[in-house]
Amino acid sequence: MTAACEGCRGGALFETPITMAFHPIVDVRSKRTFAYEALVRGEGGQSAGAILAEVSPENRYAFDQNCRVKAIELAADLKLAAEDAFLSINFLPNAVYEPRACIRLTLAAAMRTGFPVQKIIFEFTEVERLDSTHVLNILRSYRAMGFKTAIDDFGAGYAGLGLLSEFQPDFVKLDMDLIRGIEKSGVKQTIVRNTLTMLKELGVSPICEGIETIGEYEALRELGVDLMQGYLFSKPGLASLPAPIWPQASPAASRAIA
Repeated sequence: MTAACEGCRGGALFETPITMAFHPIVDVRSKRTFAYEALVRGEGGQSAGAILAEVSPENRYAFDQNCRVKAIELAADLKLAAEDAFLSINFLPNAVYEPRACIRLTLAAAMRTGFPVQKIIFEFTEVERLDSTHVLNILRSYRAMGFKTAIDDFGAGYAGLGLLSEFQPDFVKLDMDLIRGIEKSGVKQTIVRNTLTMLKELGVSPICEGIETIGEYEALRELGVDLMQGYLFSKPGLASLPAPIWPQASPAASRAIA
Protein backbone atom coordinates (compact mmCIF):
# COMPACT_ATOMS: atom_id res chain seq x y z
CA MET A 1 0.00 0.00 0.00
CA THR A 2 1.32 3.45 -0.92
CA ALA A 3 2.11 6.18 1.57
CA ALA A 4 -0.76 8.18 0.09
CA CYS A 5 -3.20 5.34 0.80
CA GLU A 6 -1.92 5.10 4.35
CA GLY A 7 -2.55 8.82 4.69
CA CYS A 8 -6.12 8.38 3.49
CA ARG A 9 -6.73 5.53 5.90
CA GLY A 10 -5.31 7.55 8.75
CA GLY A 11 -7.39 10.65 8.01
CA ALA A 12 -10.36 11.80 10.05
CA LEU A 13 -13.86 10.58 9.23
CA PHE A 14 -16.50 13.00 7.97
CA GLU A 15 -19.23 12.27 10.46
CA THR A 16 -21.98 14.71 9.42
CA PRO A 17 -24.71 12.77 7.55
CA ILE A 18 -25.14 14.06 4.00
CA THR A 19 -27.52 13.71 1.11
CA MET A 20 -27.63 15.21 -2.37
CA ALA A 21 -29.79 17.68 -4.22
CA PHE A 22 -29.91 17.20 -7.97
CA HIS A 23 -29.92 20.16 -10.35
CA PRO A 24 -30.71 19.59 -14.03
CA ILE A 25 -28.45 20.65 -16.88
CA VAL A 26 -30.72 20.97 -19.88
CA ASP A 27 -30.34 20.83 -23.63
CA VAL A 28 -32.62 23.64 -24.72
CA ARG A 29 -32.42 22.69 -28.39
CA SER A 30 -33.73 19.14 -27.95
CA LYS A 31 -35.68 20.00 -24.76
CA ARG A 32 -34.31 17.15 -22.71
CA THR A 33 -32.41 16.85 -19.47
CA PHE A 34 -28.80 16.33 -20.42
CA ALA A 35 -27.42 15.74 -16.90
CA TYR A 36 -28.07 16.20 -13.21
CA GLU A 37 -25.42 17.81 -11.03
CA ALA A 38 -25.23 16.34 -7.51
CA LEU A 39 -24.98 19.10 -4.88
CA VAL A 40 -24.17 18.22 -1.28
CA ARG A 41 -26.73 18.92 1.44
CA GLY A 42 -27.08 17.89 5.07
CA GLU A 43 -29.59 15.18 5.89
CA GLY A 44 -31.19 17.65 8.26
CA GLY A 45 -31.63 20.21 5.51
CA GLN A 46 -28.34 22.06 6.03
CA SER A 47 -27.08 24.07 3.08
CA ALA A 48 -24.01 23.22 1.04
CA GLY A 49 -22.19 26.10 2.73
CA ALA A 50 -22.91 24.72 6.17
CA ILE A 51 -21.62 21.28 5.20
CA LEU A 52 -18.52 22.60 3.42
CA ALA A 53 -17.67 24.66 6.51
CA GLU A 54 -17.07 21.36 8.30
CA VAL A 55 -14.52 20.14 5.75
CA SER A 56 -10.92 20.29 6.95
CA PRO A 57 -7.57 19.08 5.61
CA GLU A 58 -7.92 16.10 7.96
CA ASN A 59 -11.37 14.94 6.78
CA ARG A 60 -11.55 16.18 3.18
CA TYR A 61 -10.68 12.77 1.72
CA ALA A 62 -13.52 11.12 3.64
CA PHE A 63 -15.87 13.96 2.65
CA ASP A 64 -14.96 13.67 -1.03
CA GLN A 65 -15.47 9.90 -0.99
CA ASN A 66 -18.78 10.17 0.89
CA CYS A 67 -20.10 12.64 -1.69
CA ARG A 68 -19.19 10.41 -4.63
CA VAL A 69 -20.76 7.31 -3.13
CA LYS A 70 -23.91 9.10 -1.95
CA ALA A 71 -24.40 10.73 -5.37
CA ILE A 72 -24.12 7.40 -7.18
CA GLU A 73 -26.34 5.53 -4.72
CA LEU A 74 -29.10 8.15 -4.90
CA ALA A 75 -28.82 8.48 -8.68
CA ALA A 76 -29.20 4.71 -9.02
CA ASP A 77 -32.20 4.66 -6.63
CA LEU A 78 -33.83 7.46 -8.65
CA LYS A 79 -33.10 5.62 -11.92
CA LEU A 80 -31.25 8.60 -13.36
CA ALA A 81 -29.49 6.51 -16.00
CA ALA A 82 -32.84 5.31 -17.34
CA GLU A 83 -33.47 8.90 -18.44
CA ASP A 84 -30.31 8.74 -20.55
CA ALA A 85 -28.86 11.60 -18.52
CA PHE A 86 -25.38 12.03 -17.10
CA LEU A 87 -24.59 12.31 -13.41
CA SER A 88 -22.21 15.18 -12.69
CA ILE A 89 -20.17 14.81 -9.49
CA ASN A 90 -17.98 17.55 -8.04
CA PHE A 91 -14.64 16.45 -6.65
CA LEU A 92 -11.87 18.06 -4.63
CA PRO A 93 -8.51 17.76 -6.42
CA ASN A 94 -6.65 18.19 -3.13
CA ALA A 95 -8.52 15.14 -1.76
CA VAL A 96 -7.26 12.90 -4.58
CA TYR A 97 -3.82 11.61 -3.69
CA GLU A 98 -3.51 9.06 -6.49
CA PRO A 99 -6.35 8.92 -9.03
CA ARG A 100 -6.51 5.17 -9.59
CA ALA A 101 -6.28 4.37 -5.88
CA CYS A 102 -8.79 7.03 -4.82
CA ILE A 103 -11.35 5.98 -7.45
CA ARG A 104 -11.89 2.52 -5.95
CA LEU A 105 -14.90 3.41 -3.80
CA THR A 106 -16.49 5.23 -6.74
CA LEU A 107 -16.11 2.20 -8.99
CA ALA A 108 -17.35 -0.12 -6.24
CA ALA A 109 -20.46 2.03 -5.71
CA ALA A 110 -21.16 2.08 -9.45
CA MET A 111 -20.74 -1.69 -9.70
CA ARG A 112 -22.86 -2.35 -6.62
CA THR A 113 -25.73 -0.16 -7.83
CA GLY A 114 -25.43 -0.93 -11.52
CA PHE A 115 -24.83 2.71 -12.41
CA PRO A 116 -22.89 3.01 -15.71
CA VAL A 117 -19.51 4.69 -15.25
CA GLN A 118 -19.69 6.09 -18.79
CA LYS A 119 -22.60 8.25 -17.62
CA ILE A 120 -20.55 9.95 -14.88
CA ILE A 121 -19.03 13.41 -15.32
CA PHE A 122 -16.39 14.53 -12.83
CA GLU A 123 -16.25 18.31 -12.55
CA PHE A 124 -14.01 20.46 -10.44
CA THR A 125 -13.40 24.08 -9.59
CA GLU A 126 -9.91 25.34 -8.87
CA VAL A 127 -10.87 27.43 -5.85
CA GLU A 128 -7.29 27.41 -4.66
CA ARG A 129 -4.01 27.27 -6.50
CA LEU A 130 -3.03 23.66 -6.99
CA ASP A 131 -0.17 21.77 -8.54
CA SER A 132 -1.20 21.77 -12.21
CA THR A 133 0.69 18.52 -12.81
CA HIS A 134 -1.41 16.84 -10.12
CA VAL A 135 -4.69 18.20 -11.54
CA LEU A 136 -3.77 17.14 -15.06
CA ASN A 137 -2.88 13.65 -13.83
CA ILE A 138 -6.34 13.33 -12.24
CA LEU A 139 -8.19 14.55 -15.32
CA ARG A 140 -6.22 12.37 -17.73
CA SER A 141 -6.61 9.33 -15.49
CA TYR A 142 -10.38 9.82 -15.21
CA ARG A 143 -10.70 10.16 -18.97
CA ALA A 144 -8.67 6.97 -19.47
CA MET A 145 -11.06 5.15 -17.11
CA GLY A 146 -14.08 6.15 -19.20
CA PHE A 147 -15.40 9.08 -17.17
CA LYS A 148 -16.31 12.44 -18.69
CA THR A 149 -14.58 15.52 -17.29
CA ALA A 150 -15.60 19.14 -16.80
CA ILE A 151 -14.04 22.37 -15.58
CA ASP A 152 -16.51 24.43 -13.53
CA ASP A 153 -16.59 28.22 -13.07
CA PHE A 154 -14.43 28.82 -16.14
CA GLY A 155 -13.42 32.46 -16.21
CA ALA A 156 -13.15 32.77 -12.44
CA GLY A 157 -10.56 31.75 -9.89
CA TYR A 158 -7.64 29.69 -11.16
CA ALA A 159 -9.58 27.54 -13.64
CA GLY A 160 -8.46 29.37 -16.74
CA LEU A 161 -6.68 29.25 -20.05
CA GLY A 162 -3.45 27.79 -18.68
CA LEU A 163 -5.18 24.58 -17.63
CA LEU A 164 -7.23 24.47 -20.83
CA SER A 165 -4.08 24.72 -22.92
CA GLU A 166 -2.78 21.53 -21.28
CA PHE A 167 -6.00 19.51 -21.17
CA GLN A 168 -9.26 19.82 -23.06
CA PRO A 169 -12.09 18.37 -20.96
CA ASP A 170 -15.38 17.18 -22.38
CA PHE A 171 -17.21 20.17 -20.93
CA VAL A 172 -16.46 23.67 -19.68
CA LYS A 173 -18.99 25.45 -17.48
CA LEU A 174 -18.82 29.20 -17.92
CA ASP A 175 -18.83 31.12 -14.66
CA MET A 176 -22.21 32.58 -13.74
CA ASP A 177 -20.74 36.07 -13.33
CA LEU A 178 -20.26 36.09 -17.12
CA ILE A 179 -23.90 35.08 -17.58
CA ARG A 180 -25.62 37.38 -15.11
CA GLY A 181 -27.25 40.21 -17.04
CA ILE A 182 -25.54 39.25 -20.30
CA GLU A 183 -28.45 40.58 -22.37
CA LYS A 184 -27.61 44.08 -21.11
CA SER A 185 -23.83 43.87 -21.51
CA GLY A 186 -22.11 44.04 -24.87
CA VAL A 187 -18.81 43.33 -23.16
CA LYS A 188 -20.08 40.07 -21.65
CA GLN A 189 -21.60 39.06 -24.97
CA THR A 190 -18.27 39.61 -26.71
CA ILE A 191 -16.38 37.61 -24.07
CA VAL A 192 -18.85 34.73 -24.16
CA ARG A 193 -19.11 34.72 -27.97
CA ASN A 194 -15.35 34.44 -28.39
CA THR A 195 -15.08 31.87 -25.58
CA LEU A 196 -17.70 29.73 -27.31
CA THR A 197 -15.78 29.96 -30.59
CA MET A 198 -12.56 28.91 -28.85
CA LEU A 199 -14.23 25.96 -27.12
CA LYS A 200 -15.82 24.78 -30.37
CA GLU A 201 -12.44 24.81 -32.11
CA LEU A 202 -10.98 22.81 -29.20
CA GLY A 203 -13.78 20.23 -29.34
CA VAL A 204 -15.08 21.17 -25.87
CA SER A 205 -18.83 21.46 -25.17
CA PRO A 206 -19.82 24.64 -23.29
CA ILE A 207 -22.36 24.72 -20.47
CA CYS A 208 -23.69 28.07 -19.25
CA GLU A 209 -24.78 28.05 -15.61
CA GLY A 210 -26.56 30.45 -13.29
CA ILE A 211 -29.33 31.36 -15.75
CA GLU A 212 -32.21 33.01 -13.92
CA THR A 213 -34.04 35.24 -16.42
CA ILE A 214 -35.65 35.02 -19.83
CA GLY A 215 -33.32 37.78 -20.99
CA GLU A 216 -30.23 35.76 -20.14
CA TYR A 217 -31.74 32.68 -21.78
CA GLU A 218 -32.58 34.52 -25.00
CA ALA A 219 -29.15 36.17 -25.22
CA LEU A 220 -27.41 32.81 -24.82
CA ARG A 221 -29.65 31.12 -27.38
CA GLU A 222 -28.77 33.88 -29.86
CA LEU A 223 -25.10 33.09 -29.17
CA GLY A 224 -25.77 29.43 -30.00
CA VAL A 225 -25.64 27.92 -26.50
CA ASP A 226 -27.55 24.63 -26.13
CA LEU A 227 -26.54 23.34 -22.67
CA MET A 228 -27.77 25.48 -19.78
CA GLN A 229 -28.29 25.26 -16.03
CA GLY A 230 -30.03 27.60 -13.63
CA TYR A 231 -33.06 28.46 -11.55
CA LEU A 232 -34.94 29.55 -14.68
CA PHE A 233 -35.36 25.85 -15.49
CA SER A 234 -35.50 24.34 -12.00
CA LYS A 235 -34.26 24.61 -8.46
CA PRO A 236 -32.25 21.66 -7.11
CA GLY A 237 -34.41 18.79 -5.87
CA LEU A 238 -33.46 17.26 -2.54
CA ALA A 239 -32.89 13.54 -3.19
CA SER A 240 -35.08 13.89 -6.27
CA LEU A 241 -34.79 14.53 -10.00
CA PRO A 242 -36.81 17.68 -10.76
CA ALA A 243 -38.26 18.02 -14.23
CA PRO A 244 -37.18 21.24 -15.94
CA ILE A 245 -39.57 24.02 -16.92
CA TRP A 246 -39.01 25.11 -20.50
CA PRO A 247 -39.06 28.90 -20.92
CA GLN A 248 -41.03 30.51 -23.69
CA ALA A 249 -38.85 32.93 -25.63
CA SER A 250 -40.35 36.12 -27.03
CA PRO A 251 -41.54 35.91 -30.68
CA ALA A 252 -38.65 38.08 -31.87
CA ALA A 253 -36.09 35.97 -30.01
CA SER A 254 -37.68 32.76 -31.29
CA ARG A 255 -37.20 33.91 -34.88
CA ALA A 256 -33.61 34.92 -34.20
CA ILE A 257 -32.56 31.56 -32.73
CA ALA A 258 -34.63 29.22 -34.89
